[in-house]
Amino acid sequence: MSLDAQVNEEFVEEMEIKEINGVPLTKLIYDDWDNIWNFQAKPNDLLIASYPKAGSTWVQEIVDMIQNNGNVKKCQRTNIYIRQPLIEWKPLSVNSGLELAMKMPSPRTLKTHLLVQMLPPSFWKHNTKIIYVARNAKDTVVSYHYFSKTVPLLPKSNTLEEFIEKFMEGKMFWGSWYDHVKGWWDKKDKHSILYLFYEDMKENPRQEIQKILKFLEKDLSEEILNKIIYHTSFDIMKQNPMANYGTFPKEIMDQSISPFMRKGTPGDWKNHFTVAQNEKFDEDYKKKMAGTTLTFRTEI
Repeated sequence: MSLDAQVNEEFVEEMEIKEINGVPLTKLIYDDWDNIWNFQAKPNDLLIASYPKAGSTWVQEIVDMIQNNGNVKKCQRTNIYIRQPLIEWKPLSVNSGLELAMKMPSPRTLKTHLLVQMLPPSFWKHNTKIIYVARNAKDTVVSYHYFSKTVPLLPKSNTLEEFIEKFMEGKMFWGSWYDHVKGWWDKKDKHSILYLFYEDMKENPRQEIQKILKFLEKDLSEEILNKIIYHTSFDIMKQNPMANYGTFPKEIMDQSISPFMRKGTPGDWKNHFTVAQNEKFDEDYKKKMAGTTLTFRTEI
């Protein structure tokens, strides 16, 4: 078999969808699930968790800036997906998140998009600190729709309307948004979890970064805090190749179709949803979010 044929065969395998506990993921993740589930977290690890396209990369960069006392050069030492690997990710042609995580010296900062019940048990056993960031459903679905166009292995929809239907049905990689945000919300009072909202971060980044500082038991000067706010702003991060996935292999993410950091504006869903789509989405949302104390703002 030629090298090109082998690569093509591996790529087809990677694109194949397999379910784990009813959650669609890639075949490569499925095949490696025992290793992922048995991953050994450490008490001094920090885990950043979110549903896809909810702001985890933003929080990652903020945390790295905090850990490096605002030293921009140190934060640009390598790509963000290497600095803080996505533990369950097993892509073609680059190291898996597990491989990267296991090679890292402590203390490690790691990332996950897993539902709370799918997180490796060692994180709970060691009471590892977790920062969870949630974004309102409407902006998440629009952002995820654009993102899916850039990543060949993600399930596609020809239209936003089709994508919204899949989103409401929970037929998404990493599962249902509703189950995701509610599951982590319910866990936050039983574990060391800081639950943040994307909309709050956009409205008052200083306040939310101070919450992170307190959670991490860090104290930084006003000067360094201002530096972190500036360098983790959307416009600056969008220009940062170590944070915007600009160096990611094109066969995994093609940003000529849509940038990884596209708009980042709460309420952008209004430019995409039709009146009918919005009404249907709201009706479904009320049913799925009934009984939870968790609330979101769809604009600021």
